[in-house]
Amino acid sequence: MDRTVLPIREPDAPTFTELDARNAKAPERFEVKAPKGAPNVLVVLIDDIGFGHSSAFGGPIHMPTVERLAANGLKYNRFHTTALCSPTRTAILTGYNHHSNNAGAIMEVATAFPGNTGIRPQTITPMAEVLRMNGYSTAAFGKYHETPPWEGSVSGPYDRWPTHSGFDKFYGFIGGETNQWHPMVYDGTTRVYPKVDDPGYHFTNDMTDQALAWMNTQQSLTPDKPFMMYFATGATHAPHHAPKEYIDKYKGRFAQGWDKVREETLARQKQLGVVPANTVLAPKPADIKDWDKLTADEKHLFERQMEVFAGFAEHTDVQVGRLIDALEARGELENTIILYIVGDNGSSAEGGMIGMFNENTYFNGVQETLDMQLSRIDKLGTEHTYNHFAAGWAVAGNAPFTWTKQVASNFGGTRNGMVVHWPAGIKAKGEVRSQFHHVVDVAPTIFAAAGVPAPRMVNGIEQRPIEGVQMNYSFDDATAADTRKTQYFEMIGNRAIYHEGWFAATIHKAPWEAAPRRPLAEDVWELYNVNEDFSQAHDLASKEPAKLEELKKKFLEEAVKYHVLPLDDRSIERFDPVIAGRPDLMNGRTKLVLYAGAKGIPENAFINVKNASLKFTAEVEVPAKASGVILAQGGDFGGWSFYMLDGYLHYTYNWVGLESYTVRSTSRVEPGKRTLVFDFAYDGGRGGGGKGTLLVDGNKVGEGRIEKTNSNTFGIDESADVGTDENTPVTLAYAKREAFTGRIGSVTVETFPAAAKM
Repeated sequence: MDRTVLPIREPDAPTFTELDARNAKAPERFEVKAPKGAPNVLVVLIDDIGFGHSSAFGGPIHMPTVERLAANGLKYNRFHTTALCSPTRTAILTGYNHHSNNAGAIMEVATAFPGNTGIRPQTITPMAEVLRMNGYSTAAFGKYHETPPWEGSVSGPYDRWPTHSGFDKFYGFIGGETNQWHPMVYDGTTRVYPKVDDPGYHFTNDMTDQALAWMNTQQSLTPDKPFMMYFATGATHAPHHAPKEYIDKYKGRFAQGWDKVREETLARQKQLGVVPANTVLAPKPADIKDWDKLTADEKHLFERQMEVFAGFAEHTDVQVGRLIDALEARGELENTIILYIVGDNGSSAEGGMIGMFNENTYFNGVQETLDMQLSRIDKLGTEHTYNHFAAGWAVAGNAPFTWTKQVASNFGGTRNGMVVHWPAGIKAKGEVRSQFHHVVDVAPTIFAAAGVPAPRMVNGIEQRPIEGVQMNYSFDDATAADTRKTQYFEMIGNRAIYHEGWFAATIHKAPWEAAPRRPLAEDVWELYNVNEDFSQAHDLASKEPAKLEELKKKFLEEAVKYHVLPLDDRSIERFDPVIAGRPDLMNGRTKLVLYAGAKGIPENAFINVKNASLKFTAEVEVPAKASGVILAQGGDFGGWSFYMLDGYLHYTYNWVGLESYTVRSTSRVEPGKRTLVFDFAYDGGRGGGGKGTLLVDGNKVGEGRIEKTNSNTFGIDESADVGTDENTPVTLAYAKREAFTGRIGSVTVETFPAAAKM
């Protein structure tokens, strides 16, 4: 059986001359099975958590499942990610570098350049598909974030959705983040609506329930067939949502502040042996204030932010523990290779200097104030906030390093702890491994454990050679020489190269900075001997100029090889498909006609109603005292809704969860077939206001000012809906998902340049 060519070709059918089947022997049925003894595979991936957060790696957050697996397995302390979520995930799931996968950044900022198009090439086949074609059952739960945003609607194509990328089963969300209390969930390619009103609902619990149900049934029906599960939580990415009892466990645990937490973490890391004894704390970024120089209000807020995050992380790890318990109860833990990756990148500093209660403010360029957050401090972690912590906690969580998520030029952005547990395949227990490895090495390691080769041909398409290397050689040899000699890093202009123990890097832009520090060609490079300097605390650029130039040249060689060039340091503006040069489902359309039943439409698949004059025209049949949503987009933390209440026509604009503007008709709409219109004359600019007018059958029935609008987005995990308002409600004037009590014929959305309406 040639497993290098997929799908594995079935043998030619024999021919028979015997007339009567009773006198002939049937040939053996062809069936592709996994290699004998192949283990189950479980890849656990936590989102936006730092090297120094988990207790297993010396952090202040109790994560008992990581500790349990590490005690009976191995900790890898020189394991690396790409510094951002989509790129790391595509590298894990394929064994190829992120630019090779055309995932140079997150899917939402794809461009037209090779390395950044957002479309996985046909010459790369996902690990799940390789295992599935080799006899595995496969499933993914939680966050995916590998589907191009313009392919996220019912129009497809579904080629880059999980269930068309090798997974038999998928339950989770497609985008980069979700509201843990009100998630935007898909089962396969179908939008589903969990029972979020049930007491105790939380998405991490939900995805774990789904994973257990799938695994239990798969093992019941086909106990001899191994499975591969990708369990990628939305936690601990913002919003930081956690059950109250977990948050309360950390009350008062961070009063010492982020500087002291860094020191305490490093001391524990040395005690555990996950960093060398001579490791020192690398300096904090200059913008991060010393804790003892903060005001009492700042300390009060920031302390609570970290309590929420810590509760979120522990709760997540406990849910992973439910999977491990189930594997053990079924006698499958021994021969399941588990790779528990504690972070798809370093902890996130995207909360800025003071954090935020609504992350949507960041995406729309709105600066929250300390007072805004203090007024909501008791709601942090609940469904009433979409919160993120201050950047100082991200730096502390990435101890002993300097930087954070997005900064591919520093280990704080790219070094994450990983635990490998496989009793049947690894003799060593409770040990640390310090070989230098990268997320591209996950897939070839799993292939080796399963006895499955990386394919050379799939569906008639020759595959490019796999770019990851196996880590299996290190399982039972702590002193084995590294097999990964070179690895490039690049994200939004932040870039670096590792080569044979040396690391050259340049910080082009910090996550909280509005613009790059200088032109790309003028970036200042640093140099570290990371075989001797674990935390990158000693810059040797001035002492070793020849070595630095050698490595800079090496970076360019790797950058050309893997389609890293040209570098693109744009950030927020790349969310605009016209600027970025990627496909847009609407393709510049200014008119969209929708019908009843159209719901769950992601923002990237909906007509762009931001920064423009608008007209909504609804052809409806109105009953007496009609109520319910006609058309809405967004939710609690930013959006708009065109709806009726008790016979009155309304339009409400929720500006990033901070202010709300409502235009209401002066009289009830008479029953019958009616044409309902909302007309918005935009003032111009970005995020500006305008005048809203309501009309019934051509007659003006109400008008009012909308002073501010969202400039960039209504939310990654919200949707546009006809006849209802899914996920969270734009306004509390109506109940969640309140369906329109009349009949909707059609709703036409038209957008106009602001000048045309002024």
